[in-house]
Amino acid sequence: MKYSYLGRSGLKVSQLCLGTMNFGPETEEKDAFRIMDAALDAGINFFDTANVYGGSEKRGWTEEIIGRWFAQGGGRREKVVLATKVYGEMGDPHDGPNSERGLSAYKIRRHVEASLKRLQTDHIELYQMHHIDRNVSWDELWGVFESLVNNGKVGYIGSSNFAGWHIAFAQAEAKARHFLGLVSEQHKYNLLARLPELEVLPASEKLGLGVIPWSPLAGGLLGRNALSGKGSRSARSTEQVEKHRSQLERFSALCRELGESEDVIALAWVLNHSAVTAPIIGPRTIEQLEDSLRVPEVTLDADTLKKLDEIFPGPGKPAPEAYAW
Repeated sequence: MKYSYLGRSGLKVSQLCLGTMNFGPETEEKDAFRIMDAALDAGINFFDTANVYGGSEKRGWTEEIIGRWFAQGGGRREKVVLATKVYGEMGDPHDGPNSERGLSAYKIRRHVEASLKRLQTDHIELYQMHHIDRNVSWDELWGVFESLVNNGKVGYIGSSNFAGWHIAFAQAEAKARHFLGLVSEQHKYNLLARLPELEVLPASEKLGLGVIPWSPLAGGLLGRNALSGKGSRSARSTEQVEKHRSQLERFSALCRELGESEDVIALAWVLNHSAVTAPIIGPRTIEQLEDSLRVPEVTLDADTLKKLDEIFPGPGKPAPEAYAW
């Protein structure tokens, strides 16, 4: 496994990040334990979760599973760079209107304590805002996050689903407070979703954030089974396959020519971008995890990158050149 610094921080993380969203609803606890053990054995030290993971009826379930895995000991907690998120509604009636989505200091303080309890740990390496909250000032946000960092409950702060200008504004406000600010942005980025190349990726790279792409396989559309229809498929995913069938067929042909699976090439392409630290892989089984492990070793040459651009055209240039003279 290869490792990179997370943004401008001194924290080293594996170039693959283990996503845990399936743990609980899709993957039984015993299987989730096996996946986490196998990931750690393979050198993946970067685990990502969120307080809302577990499904609408059991939010927090995934964090609880990870907490019970940590509780087994064996150095598991010490070896993991743990990332979780705050923003979503957790369904706590005691919070009243403050249980709704958002990032008030009141909510963040309560939710970080709840996450620590579920995760059975006293600190979180990377605490991420799951979404932008336009109703909260950066004075309030940086105030509460500085407190969490100073108290040792959180090591670093990250964002997720932020626009480029949100990142720029956040970093300017942090600099004015002499605070490190954001070290990462978790963002949807894949061959079928290349809008981040306009502003989010350039802004992140310039301002010292490592990008952690979520859905690098576009919800399975860029996976090896997309065209075959193996496994369960929703009506929406079937519609998406038909919408992109021509591209996906050309992509599969290229992957066969390269002697690699679609999963590996799609992940390697994401990791190839200089702003990207680690794409998030979300295996439901050990086999899916093992298939991804060689991705950091795969190098895509200029000819392959050109062919991928032809199949999946991006904006071509960053903003404003992509749409202005």
